[in-house]
Amino acid sequence: MNKLSVTHKQTFIQGTMILLGAGVLNRLLGFVPRILLPRYIGKEALGLYQMAYPPFIVLVTLITGGIPLAVSKFVAEAEAQGNEDAVRRILITALCLTVPLSIGFALICLWIAPWLSTRIFTDSRVLYAFLVMSPIIILVSVSSVFRGYFQGRHNMIPTAASQIVETIARSVATLAMSVAMLPYGVEYAAAGAMAGVLLGEMLGLAVLLWQYARTRKQKLPKAQAAIGTGGSLRLHLRTMKKLLTVSIPVTGSKLVGSFSYFFESVVIVRSLAAAGVAAAVTTAQYGMLSGMVIPILLLPGALTYSLAVSLVPSLSEAASRKNMRLIHMRLHQSLRLALVTGAPFAVFMYVLAAPICYFLYRDLEAGEMLRLIAPAAIFMYFQAPLQAALQALDKPGAALLNTLAGSIVKLLLIYLLAAKTNLGISGAVIAIGINIVLVTLLHWQSVVRATGVRLPAADFLKVAAAAVGMGIICYVIMYKPLPFVPSQDLARFLFAGITGMTLYVAALFPLGLVDKQDLTRIPWIGRKLARYF
Repeated sequence: MNKLSVTHKQTFIQGTMILLGAGVLNRLLGFVPRILLPRYIGKEALGLYQMAYPPFIVLVTLITGGIPLAVSKFVAEAEAQGNEDAVRRILITALCLTVPLSIGFALICLWIAPWLSTRIFTDSRVLYAFLVMSPIIILVSVSSVFRGYFQGRHNMIPTAASQIVETIARSVATLAMSVAMLPYGVEYAAAGAMAGVLLGEMLGLAVLLWQYARTRKQKLPKAQAAIGTGGSLRLHLRTMKKLLTVSIPVTGSKLVGSFSYFFESVVIVRSLAAAGVAAAVTTAQYGMLSGMVIPILLLPGALTYSLAVSLVPSLSEAASRKNMRLIHMRLHQSLRLALVTGAPFAVFMYVLAAPICYFLYRDLEAGEMLRLIAPAAIFMYFQAPLQAALQALDKPGAALLNTLAGSIVKLLLIYLLAAKTNLGISGAVIAIGINIVLVTLLHWQSVVRATGVRLPAADFLKVAAAAVGMGIICYVIMYKPLPFVPSQDLARFLFAGITGMTLYVAALFPLGLVDKQDLTRIPWIGRKLARYF
């Protein structure tokens, strides 16, 4: 398919590339407030803003954890059978399930906010961010259902468009509103940043609703015409049961991760307090880790997110047809892409950790944290497509157990390491890195057991050789006196990064990791790009 429009399906690679383009743009746009917030409102306000996220993630996961994936899976299957009525019924049933739940949980969030801020966290000033956060739960829940619907139809454009609009609005509003509220105190600055997130989610949902209105084939779907009759009610109840059968195990798996994130924030701040770190310093260090270091680590994850989203409908459709050859091909494509694109970023973040954090945040302490966790990055980029594969192949229980095992190990290690005065926040970083590696290896073992898929060892060796070579070049250019290298630090850093990445990409072709056929699959520009290779 050469021509893409809002109403057309895309192939697996095209859909991935569309989401990748949107993901990269979103990460870059979303990174602007990440860079500027610490400079304008300080690490303490950033820490309060970040502390509000873990309970928010838990509540959103409770409502929508597995619903988008279930919607995507069953819509893909229904469309493969040409059953348009079933497609629309799945959407309606999912909305009937998530909207009441999200309203209820938003009210619960408002109710428990004072207790959370005073009893669970060590800094009660997080209360205002919690209060502003509550309405976001409803918006995220509805958006997730529509994204699952479009992804199940193999149409990634609405998801990409809504994400771009949401990111632009959130980036501008978060920075503007937090700075505007800063004169009233750091707690109000954190609440202002959360209000920016609220505005972004509103506009992102508006884009999805507009796209849905444009792409509907009929104004009054047949599946809706009989609502209220006994037969229709039975169909909706049967659809709801199907959605819950898939979504509950997936929600359980994601809930483990969400609770782990929530308890991680609690255990970190309490362990640092036990190590004798003052409350304000603890808040600042947590803000540095979660608001500065982790976003850098996640920045290249735009591809793995795109792969995970595209994999679910693609593998679900292949599994429904019992096409093991296609399942293996899709897994090979996604995991090889994750390897080839993730490895150089992991090396780049390790070798140039200090200049990255200095030029972004004017902070060298964050650079030490980034270098410590960078080796785990390549495992992180594998994790999303592996987990998506398990869920698409009806193995959510395996993903749940793997995530649970990793979370238990992580929380135990944070408790043991972060409380040590000689480690402090570095102990938490080490624990998070070990968790990433462990969960990824467990996911890989589960996928191999379910599908028998294997990745050629030669691919790992080739990528390792190219990435290590790139790392050596970046290190020499950045830290060694060379006559042809710019003397100014920022220019030297940019020169090192661009040179290293250029040579890495150039090495992919002779090593056989990327070929002309791979380039032709890129939407819009692929065929033109392939002419030069």
